[in-house]
Amino acid sequence: MTRLILSTLAVVALLAAAGCTTTEKRAGTGAVVGAGTGALIAAATGSSGRGVATGALIGGAAGALIGAATTPGMCRYRDAYGRVYEAAC
Repeated sequence: MTRLILSTLAVVALLAAAGCTTTEKRAGTGAVVGAGTGALIAAATGSSGRGVATGALIGGAAGALIGAATTPGMCRYRDAYGRVYEAAC
């Protein structure tokens, strides 16, 4: 039962990420990496469960901000035929 729930959540997350722009994907990846790093650092310093959660929260927020800020300057445009393409802003 647990596998089914986790698999369903993973599929939903993948489908949601498929519609994201490059900036949103980079922010999401940064948030995941930052949260993991924050939690690991907090656990390595001997923090309790609340400290690990706080480290993950702070790391996730910082990672999302850094990921969004480091996105290359690509914009989405639509041509005369309605096709979407990306080019430098």
